[in-house]
Amino acid sequence: MGRKFIDCREFPSEMKCTVAMSADSTDELVDVAVQHAVSVHGRQDTPEFRTEIRKAIHDLEAPRSVA
Repeated sequence: MGRKFIDCREFPSEMKCTVAMSADSTDELVDVAVQHAVSVHGRQDTPEFRTEIRKAIHDLEAPRSVA
């Protein structure tokens, strides 16, 4: 199982937030992203918003090893 990430730059906002978050599980990442969105962006924690967050999560590629 790889890490997951979400990037605020994918959500239009007036403040031009550049925060990116990552976690090993989708549920953990959704919780952290919602906390950020509520406290920084004034969003409401609703089931619909959590669904929107889940759709914006990407798999984080493992770093390439340098030979």
